[in-house]
Amino acid sequence: MKGKTIIVRSNLIPNGVCVNIFGTLWARKNLKINTYVVNHEKIHTAQMLELLVIPFYIIYVIEWLIRFCQYRNQHQAYRNISFEREAYSNDSNLNYLSGRSCFSWIKYIRRSQP
Repeated sequence: MKGKTIIVRSNLIPNGVCVNIFGTLWARKNLKINTYVVNHEKIHTAQMLELLVIPFYIIYVIEWLIRFCQYRNQHQAYRNISFEREAYSNDSNLNYLSGRSCFSWIKYIRRSQP
């Protein structure tokens, strides 16, 4: 995904967190955002666009709830959401989006990470 990434800095965002809201990155003022973080969030933007945005958020929350019941741990639940698995697995590959197939996140549903 080419194009400029919009980053909004706000003290309303918790420390150490970057949130992608409709393709705009929201981060705490002091959070260092490097190329890999931007790539990670661009992968999420691609996921959102192929699902027409709102379904992305609905699936994300439902999958987090399922993973939380499975792992009984918030962080493990978050890391095992299929959208996050795809983004974390490929955020260091800065060319990933140029060859990414639509709905690539689906292959990460069954995989889990400790």
